[in-house]
Amino acid sequence: MPNFTLHELQCFDAVVLHGGFQAAAERLHRSHPSVFAAVAKLERQLGLDLLDRSGYRVQLTEAGRAFHRKVRYLLHETEELQTYAAQLTMGQEAELRVALGDLCPLPPVLGMLSGFFTQCPQTRLHLQFETVTGPWERLLEDEADLIVHRIPKSDVRMEWIDLGRVALVPVAAPGFLPFSPSTDITPQRLQTFTQCVIRDSARRPSEQGHFLVEGAPRCSVPDHLMKKELIMHGMAWGHLPRFLIENELRDGSLLSIAGQHFPGVVEELAAAR
Repeated sequence: MPNFTLHELQCFDAVVLHGGFQAAAERLHRSHPSVFAAVAKLERQLGLDLLDRSGYRVQLTEAGRAFHRKVRYLLHETEELQTYAAQLTMGQEAELRVALGDLCPLPPVLGMLSGFFTQCPQTRLHLQFETVTGPWERLLEDEADLIVHRIPKSDVRMEWIDLGRVALVPVAAPGFLPFSPSTDITPQRLQTFTQCVIRDSARRPSEQGHFLVEGAPRCSVPDHLMKKELIMHGMAWGHLPRFLIENELRDGSLLSIAGQHFPGVVEELAAAR
């Protein structure tokens, strides 16, 4: 997965908005070479040409135009989260307790937190990693000030802002299933195959299962990285965040089994207090 930084996204956005590297550098109070290098590194990590540099002025490529729309959304949400986090520290709080859920794409979320703590160095960060309903429990039992996870938006005890969406894709390793993955795989056909699930870190976990095949054997793991490894080693199948498996889906080391009966799901990621 590309491990780009918030700084690289800001440099790319500034070049697009201000029409060139020099103008972007002046806007960001950076040197021209540093802005140029940041955008070039972003392109290398993505494997995409975002800018056409052949003319007098740089122009967005088609891929760059599509990517920039997502960048603008992320930068806007970053500003919102930084403002939101700053509000939490009014009164010079000594510690900010943050619980990250298992659906968080860590590079952008940690980039947001890094920007906040650069501005508030007197505040200590207490970071927790929780799964399934664990983040909700930490927040509602006053063991976290802020959570980043999917949330039950009908729960009036929480205030939240949207951060984006995370797609979950049902996948298996090549050869795990004795039949070819297709869009008509039914739950009955998967009943004899082990399904990998994330353990709920809540002390009083919800009775509700997520994407479970009734009657199928199961194995449980503490996080999505472990789940990915088990699935890639042909030990089980399961749902994984798309941001975690983009490369594997491209190179065929993981196969999507999404279809009519297992369509996958898109979860909404939010910061809540």
